[in-house]
Amino acid sequence: MPNYNTPLKAQKRLGGKMGLAKSAVLPTVIIKEEDRIPLNKWQNENKIPIHVWHVFFDRAYGLSFNEAQRLVNEGLILPTEQVFQAPGGATTKKAIYKYYHHYAYPLGIAIEKPRLIPDYIEDKNGHILPYVKFDGGSLKIADEAIKILSKL
Repeated sequence: MPNYNTPLKAQKRLGGKMGLAKSAVLPTVIIKEEDRIPLNKWQNENKIPIHVWHVFFDRAYGLSFNEAQRLVNEGLILPTEQVFQAPGGATTKKAIYKYYHHYAYPLGIAIEKPRLIPDYIEDKNGHILPYVKFDGGSLKIADEAIKILSKL
């Protein structure tokens, strides 16, 4: 990922706030706009802090939902429109928030890499949607993540 650990710098689209180019390629933690209200409601009703985890091929990151909300509310993270294609062929546009790994805590690092297995879904119209499945592997939980979880 070419923008991994690229320092944040003032961005015009963020009104001079720190960020990265819209097209930056780096690890992110993603939350869909449609999930923000139900997650917030669940967290408030149950009085249990939510943390969102995103696992990549060789490492994983975590972000507290409260921190994710703060970043959006302060205009540091803006929504991105993403197109999702269902196996039935239908496409849907959804707003998602991509939080740079700079804002997340390290959750873990791979100590045994997974195998990459090619697979596909064929929809009712005969369209083939290829993807890669991860099989196996092992992740060592980071000390920082254990400290955060212990406080919860």
